[in-house]
Amino acid sequence: MVFVLQIITGLMLLAYPLAVYLGLNYLPVGTVAAIICGMLVLRLCLQRKQLRIMLLPVVAGIGLTAVSSVSQSDTLLLFYPVIINLTMLMLFSYSLISGPSMIERLARLKEPNLPDEAKSYLNKVTLIWCGLFSFNALAATYTALYTSIEVWTLYNGLISYILIGCLFASEFLYRTFWLKK
Repeated sequence: MVFVLQIITGLMLLAYPLAVYLGLNYLPVGTVAAIICGMLVLRLCLQRKQLRIMLLPVVAGIGLTAVSSVSQSDTLLLFYPVIINLTMLMLFSYSLISGPSMIERLARLKEPNLPDEAKSYLNKVTLIWCGLFSFNALAATYTALYTSIEVWTLYNGLISYILIGCLFASEFLYRTFWLKK
């Protein structure tokens, strides 16, 4: 049952922009914020052990949604994607300083004995991810402050995911086909 709830809350977090959009069109702000806050609290409780990396954004999301619920302000709900991207930027950037890079850590899950030459490449890929997270954070901030809820939802619920998917797929293809030669 816990595993099913973890999957449901994970999918709901992925669908956060759509949930905010639909919620704000059909429910009062406080209700939407309270529902999302409850989901984030449930996520926090379900993933006590595995949540180390995502602790900051989940706790920040709980704070944003709780304040939004009390203040009846929808503006704070729009900043959760900003927090997610900034947190990922911090994690990836810190890994470049402290080593090994985040992409190297992920690569070692599949191939523990990476050659030393791979470290430089994996650092560059981590740096590219940092650039994407920076761009996404700026775009999410812009859409939260200056655009309609429809544009905010389109960017944060679709376009940013497409950008992430394209970077992931292109790096995977590059690594699979060209680096193996």
